[in-house]
Amino acid sequence: MDLQLIDETKHVTDHQLDLVRGVLEYAANYLSLPENTEMSVTLMDNQHIHEINKKYRGIDKPTDVISFAMEEDGDEDDIILPSDMEFEMPKNLGDLMISMEKVTEQAEYLGHSQDRELGFLTVHGFLHLNGYDHMKAEDEKEMFSLQDEILDGYGLQR
Repeated sequence: MDLQLIDETKHVTDHQLDLVRGVLEYAANYLSLPENTEMSVTLMDNQHIHEINKKYRGIDKPTDVISFAMEEDGDEDDIILPSDMEFEMPKNLGDLMISMEKVTEQAEYLGHSQDRELGFLTVHGFLHLNGYDHMKAEDEKEMFSLQDEILDGYGLQR
């Protein structure tokens, strides 16, 4: 997976960056995504995620994770490549934003490690980027079950 990982806080540890990379690689393999899949993850503070949440979702408070899926609407012009050229377009999932302050707050509130919370938010947002949702009961069951399978398989059990 081609992952762009941005630490806006300048306080994220190498361990936390490695955890995000590792859990995303594991999740991508678990879903059998192509190796040339692309996405970005920005780790930020509550203030910045609050601004994004307000601007794009109309919710005037910080949140833990926001996913912006790359949507393909088919309205773009086709790119014509030479017939003898072998080229496969990468799959761009989109952008994931995580509040590191929420990671700390929620881990403390829920009584588990910050690693578990960071892994949970990363996988939760990743699944949203892959079309999973939890608006309906049956969709929630599918998404949360898959989320638990990935986290457990990676070693981030509750």
